[in-house]
Amino acid sequence: MTRTLSGRTDHVVVVGAGLAGLSAALHLLGAGRRVTVVERDGLPGGRAGLLRLSGYRIDTGPTVLTMPDLADEAFAAVGDSLYRRVDLIPLHPAYRASFADGSTLDVHTDGEAMAAEVERFAGAGEAAGYRRLRAWLEQLYRAQMRRFIDANFDSPLDLLTGDLARLAALGGFGRLDRRIGGFLKDERLQRVFSFQALYAGVPPARALAAYAVIAYMDTVAGVYFPRGGMHALPQAMADAAADAGAELRFGEPVTRLERSGERITAVVTAKERIPCDAVVLTPDLPVTYRLLGRRPRRPVRLRHSPSALVLHVGTDRTWPQLAHHTISFGAAWRTTFDELTRQGRPMSDPSVLITRSTATDPGLAPPGRHLHYILAPCPNTDIGPGAAAWGELGPRYRAGLLRELDRRGLDGIEAAIEVEALVTPTDWLGQGHASGTPFSAAHTFLQTGPFRPRNLVRGAENAVLAGCGTTPGVGVPTTLVSGKLAAARITGGVRRRPARVGGVAR
Repeated sequence: MTRTLSGRTDHVVVVGAGLAGLSAALHLLGAGRRVTVVERDGLPGGRAGLLRLSGYRIDTGPTVLTMPDLADEAFAAVGDSLYRRVDLIPLHPAYRASFADGSTLDVHTDGEAMAAEVERFAGAGEAAGYRRLRAWLEQLYRAQMRRFIDANFDSPLDLLTGDLARLAALGGFGRLDRRIGGFLKDERLQRVFSFQALYAGVPPARALAAYAVIAYMDTVAGVYFPRGGMHALPQAMADAAADAGAELRFGEPVTRLERSGERITAVVTAKERIPCDAVVLTPDLPVTYRLLGRRPRRPVRLRHSPSALVLHVGTDRTWPQLAHHTISFGAAWRTTFDELTRQGRPMSDPSVLITRSTATDPGLAPPGRHLHYILAPCPNTDIGPGAAAWGELGPRYRAGLLRELDRRGLDGIEAAIEVEALVTPTDWLGQGHASGTPFSAAHTFLQTGPFRPRNLVRGAENAVLAGCGTTPGVGVPTTLVSGKLAAARITGGVRRRPARVGGVAR
């Protein structure tokens, strides 16, 4: 039996109106709790924020939306619907991959369309390998979703289920790059199905094959874009929560928690004191632990994922070879991960994600203008340059990145820029993200599942954590699940929809 909070939980204060906090709020409301959400910023979203700049609507956080049914589950908790609130546009292709040798591959989530594209790109043998890989990814997802992702853990013994044996039989505890290489021999294709491990903070050569479940979400389940930008999702969640009776208080940073013994009795913001029966804390772990006044003991210090330099540019032109999402791979691969995770220096031959959101929603920019989001992974501030160094390094790396993109076919990109915003690890630190990374604690084996920082904290018997630093981890789908799991610690129940594979309930 999974542990739940003891005592009264009638009124819950949720600290943070990001995706995790809003998910928790909706699930709590659906279970009959009174909910107050307090947020330091003036609008919902957290990491999935919004920047308005000279007529551009810029998503400041994630740009890739997969597994929308997980978001819809939160809406459904209050009798609402994501699909009623948000116009979701499926992306075809989900990604375009561009390689240093000049080749390109469109990544389709439809199996037959992708098999045909792989055959065009690398031959019939690789297309057959892709079909086997896709079937394996579907099996991997089924083995993990119910027991390892959508689950609260109280002990490592909770892992001992039939799904653990199925995961082991599928090779989930081997190395990701070797497992992908068992299906695909073309090194370029191997990259397409393994680069996602970097978002979990582990190079493919060291990541567990189980993390290929992220590739399932990206390349099988489908990629979507909300009309109005990614921020439309948290805004819709906040609207649904308000309509269901939640009190939403923006522009109110939390300054402290009042306690009586091991119970939190009130959340104090810069403006008011809010009595509560329970609290859900969603800030990054250092902020949460500071509010709680204690940090759980761990035998080994937490390791954090690489960070990212993000360049938002509004331009007076675009480039037709860019899809909505384009991954531009450099020639280097293993050395790139070594630079990011061991040497602690920016990529010398960068692989970058370019999101051209105006390809799908031109209304995000002024008429005739285009919006491009350029994300380049970089070391976090634990192993790489410190916060002070990025004041000089950031603009220099920006200039080099634009020169490289110009060389790769985005000719004249710097001259086309009309407005821009540069985000470096220093900015992530300023937002309260540990080690200057928005990707939180890395998903090493000892920081995953029951070994990840728990969403219950000893010494605070009516507090629960949510967000990417706790169970189940980093990413939009898992962050939404973390809010549901936090709510379940309070209400005592987790309502699960059937796992969906290829759009079919299983």
